Amino acid sequence: MKEQDYSTDSASQRKRILVRLQQGAMTTADARTELDIFHPAARIQELREFGYNIQTHWETIDTGKAKHRVANYVLFVGGVDAA
Repeated sequence: MKEQDYSTDSASQRKRILVRLQQGAMTTADARTELDIFHPAARIQELREFGYNIQTHWETIDTGKAKHRVANYVLFVGGVDAA
């Protein structure tokens, strides 16, 4: 994405997250480094409120300096009520 596409408004951040989740799972660290979204949990919560079925799995990553517990988000096809 071009630099001007990286708006900090909530709608733009939600769009970037959805595009990224359609490619596969994404961690909090991925959202911060790849998408320049510093509070992805808020955008994920908003997407859930819009009906997206996004599940959270917790994992520990090692950054080389420390170990961090991060959320790993997965988008499932269908709405919240989809099985």
